[in-house]
Amino acid sequence: MAENEHEIVERQVGKGFEARFDLDDAFSDGEDADYNLEFSSAAIRKHLAENPSWAVNHDREDDGETEYSSARDHDTSISTFCLDGSSNSYSETRSSSSSSPPLTAEEQPDEEQVPQDFSDITLSEEPNANGHSTSHEDTQEEDASAPRDTSPSPDTSYPVVHIDVSRSPPSRVMMSTGAESNGEHNQEDETVHPVSNVSSSYLPPPSHDVPPLPPSPSSPLPKSPTTPIVTSQRRQTYSAGPSAFQKVMSKTRPHFLPPKNRQEDQKHMADWQAMMKQSRAAEEKRRKALQERRSARELKIEQSMYKWEKEILSDWRVVYKNPNLRRLWWNGIPTKLRASMWQQAVGNALALSKDNYRNCFSRATRALSTGSFPAETLQTLEQDILSTLPSLHIFHPETGPLYQDLKDMLCAWVVSRADEGLGYVHGTAKIAGMILLNMKPQQGFIVMRNLLERHCMRSLYGSVAAKDDVEAYYRIFDTLLADCMPKIYFNFKQHQISPGAYLPDWLIPLFLDHLPFEACARLWDVLLLEGDSFLFRAALAVLAVLEPRLFFPDRQELLDLLRGENKAALEVAKREGRLLDGAKYDIYGVDEETLWERIDSMEDWWKESTWRRLTQRELPDL
Repeated sequence: MAENEHEIVERQVGKGFEARFDLDDAFSDGEDADYNLEFSSAAIRKHLAENPSWAVNHDREDDGETEYSSARDHDTSISTFCLDGSSNSYSETRSSSSSSPPLTAEEQPDEEQVPQDFSDITLSEEPNANGHSTSHEDTQEEDASAPRDTSPSPDTSYPVVHIDVSRSPPSRVMMSTGAESNGEHNQEDETVHPVSNVSSSYLPPPSHDVPPLPPSPSSPLPKSPTTPIVTSQRRQTYSAGPSAFQKVMSKTRPHFLPPKNRQEDQKHMADWQAMMKQSRAAEEKRRKALQERRSARELKIEQSMYKWEKEILSDWRVVYKNPNLRRLWWNGIPTKLRASMWQQAVGNALALSKDNYRNCFSRATRALSTGSFPAETLQTLEQDILSTLPSLHIFHPETGPLYQDLKDMLCAWVVSRADEGLGYVHGTAKIAGMILLNMKPQQGFIVMRNLLERHCMRSLYGSVAAKDDVEAYYRIFDTLLADCMPKIYFNFKQHQISPGAYLPDWLIPLFLDHLPFEACARLWDVLLLEGDSFLFRAALAVLAVLEPRLFFPDRQELLDLLRGENKAALEVAKREGRLLDGAKYDIYGVDEETLWERIDSMEDWWKESTWRRLTQRELPDL
């Protein structure tokens, strides 16, 4: 039968090697030359049933083995197909070893384990004794049962590639490579290597005596027949530099537009870098000019010290009668006179004694020592101190020289409000810290209590009962906003943003969270003189400075901007290397000069009579 089989690989002189896959040759019995088989499982089973001699093993030696093999060869379905000019069924593969003893009843395979479909393909050039190609199972059985033939092979054979489609893809292809024998007793055992679908596997090249097989897409030919195949499983490493995509990605055009020419992209990138350099230089120039103007203004204030001492210090109420002295006050109080001027402007409407701070502080100390001081209030107080003027670093818990004074002052204030059933309000530490920068705790405590007892501040710092008064102040501000800046007013109404979404964050700490320290110091000077009306005028000026940024289509983005958390502005500040531990509106370019330009521009529009009319309408009991 082997003599009638056709070789799948034929050498043609002058044409190299040609691989041919002939189904007729593989299943031909040598008699029907013109009969072509149908390549299907049913047709193959039928043809094998008509030729039972194919399943007979010529090497059987005893009848017991014949009976055992016949029992095993019950299923004649094709499971292995050899591309070397011969056919091999599941029964022939399992019966290739003649020396293996019969299996017991426990060892016999189940019919469910026997493949019923075309599942294995074996590429081999090593026919066994029966003329069939040697499969992976045959090799294992022969190694265990029969001695190997140590006679030298006349030519180098191809490795056996075993394809089992019933397995998972990574282990579907198995390859058996045999090394060339260097002598009579130096033939090595075949090694079976799984061929992965991911990594490249190579077959050894054929010798000159055997025509080579054409390269397969899944297993190309290697260069060395004896080099073992090693599959590397190392993790892929990535370089720290830019990727190949990042090197060619355009940074001057959005991703949804067609890419630019490489030269054009480089030119535009260079132009952009030049513009950014000029912008940074212009910004630095603007900052220096602003600093020079501020220094000149502070010098002018200090030079007016004699006028303050001569005309205002003795009787501060004269500023209400003299417009020139009032303008002098609006320009800012000299630093040396700020403590005395603040005390006189705030007054002592509560008639607190000089010992009021000492008494409240002693009560707070006893409460802290006995553990009766509310732990939650103490924790909120300490967290508020951490965010108090962080750019000055004088209230830091570990290194700040005024940390303990600020904490004592706040604890005493909490005790003084306990009699009214009121607790701590987040933002009080900013007001207390600003006062401590200008006067001692004993004096500052009285100023703080009287300042927070003004009607608007008391409503914001009061209990739930003061909620109606707070809503009345929100309505007053809405009316002023609609009259002063109608575009911003209608934009807020469109996004359903009420004054309650941003105004408390400004008024409770008196702008110390959002505006620069120099601007806040000047605001406080005028606020203590003019009262609650200037508080709302300053809030309108802040919105006027932010007006170009307030027209966002997204409500959340607009709220983030009002909170000082706009992502784009933060990224620009980080790129320019600016510190972000100061006021929240520093990233928007809000400074003292810009703010006071907006406040002064309201001089013709703002009327105190309008403020009194609105407060009488919304707060008739005031």
